[in-house]
Amino acid sequence: MIIDSVKIKPEKRFFSCLEIKETRCLLISDKEKALKKAAGSIKKTRKEIEEYTKLNPLFLHSLTPLSLSLDEIKTLPKIIGYMVSESRKANVGPMASVAGAIADFAVNAMLKEEAKLALVENGGEVSIYTERPVNILLGVGNHLLSKKIVFQVDKGKLGIATSSGVYGHALSFGEAEAVTIFAKNSCLADAAATAAANKVSGLNVHKAIIRGITTAKKIKGVQGCIIIYRNKVGLWGNLPKILKAVGFS
Repeated sequence: MIIDSVKIKPEKRFFSCLEIKETRCLLISDKEKALKKAAGSIKKTRKEIEEYTKLNPLFLHSLTPLSLSLDEIKTLPKIIGYMVSESRKANVGPMASVAGAIADFAVNAMLKEEAKLALVENGGEVSIYTERPVNILLGVGNHLLSKKIVFQVDKGKLGIATSSGVYGHALSFGEAEAVTIFAKNSCLADAAATAAANKVSGLNVHKAIIRGITTAKKIKGVQGCIIIYRNKVGLWGNLPKILKAVGFS
């Protein structure tokens, strides 16, 4: 999933792009200083993840939750412990939540600068805090619904993530064009999108979509989901308002 555009109702705002190896981020805030703090957070968390995976390759390669106690998790670097805890809720490996986790930490760094708008899009996964409406456009490769769906995030904090078995380079065992999850944070949304998308496959489109929705519904902290499979769409939960895509390029 790609967030192609972000439209914000008129106010002072600053944009920045950051690319570090596989990480490609769009940063948006009403505070210019907050962008610098977010960039610093992204560099820091990336380094911590790289260093930890060198010492613990299972963290990098596991497709299932790591068997760590709460006491063990508390001894880990914060970003590592966060990924372990949130991915466990979705019953997937910790790296399924990596993009969302990095985005969440960057948004939290922005909020320490008293930002009223803090948005980080990391490879399509979005972490956002806003006090004014923000419209986010969903891009799904060359699918006919790409750039046709706009989510309006009104106020508060939200995580948005998409997994696809058709578009993009991320690992998925499903066949959905897109499974988009809305959750209390982007780390959980990222992990849940992977879990739900893995269930969407087969010739029976209706049953495949139901399997994906059922998986999402069972994950605590997930608020809603949209599944696009074989040109059919399934919706569930407390979704942001969906608008007609007008004026995006």
